[in-house]
Amino acid sequence: MTDDGRTDGGSGGRWMPGEPILWRYRANGSEGFHICRPVTVVQDTAELLAVWMAPGTECVKPVIADGTPVHREPLATRYTKPRALRRDRWTGAGVLKLARPGEPWSVWLFWEPDWSFRNWYVNLEEPRARWSGGVDSEDHFLDLSVYQDRSWRWHDEDEFAQAQAAGLMSAARAAGVRAAGRRAVEVIEEWGQPFSDGWEHWRPDPAWPVPELPADWDRTPAHVSS
Repeated sequence: MTDDGRTDGGSGGRWMPGEPILWRYRANGSEGFHICRPVTVVQDTAELLAVWMAPGTECVKPVIADGTPVHREPLATRYTKPRALRRDRWTGAGVLKLARPGEPWSVWLFWEPDWSFRNWYVNLEEPRARWSGGVDSEDHFLDLSVYQDRSWRWHDEDEFAQAQAAGLMSAARAAGVRAAGRRAVEVIEEWGQPFSDGWEHWRPDPAWPVPELPADWDRTPAHVSS
């Protein structure tokens, strides 16, 4: 156990189902964190980390310094205006996140409030670095939406292009992200894991409490594995 009571999942151990951890993203080009989501571990094996973000979870997210939500800021200035961090509650249905070690993406599952399955979402990102309290990554702007009929589409291509124009991503790195996206598309078109694993039928344990956002959510421990 760590000094904060968590299993040391970052030192070669595994987190137990029902254990709270943090899923965090660094700000692009920075060592600081601008997104933090407390989640509950569903499964943690050598092949897959699955976590549940419950409705009502208190998270940290970036906003424009004047309080404007990032997605409402015009694209031309979305990545150039000063930002601030805000604590806020996750609204709507919860999200199941699935991540395989070393893969430059995670797969998120979305449902309607009545548990009708909506879609999968492939979030292109740095392979996650584990530490005792959770996992850290960096978002790569470009994503994919995947539907039950096995169709898919690129998502946020405008933000991906604007991030490059704003200098947040070099041309070489952008090419690597696009290549990662194409590898994800190959998995989708083969209907490989995790799309074929039936996670859309999964349900959280109703006894799980909503994890709390700790005061030191932005601490920077050493990352010991991916």
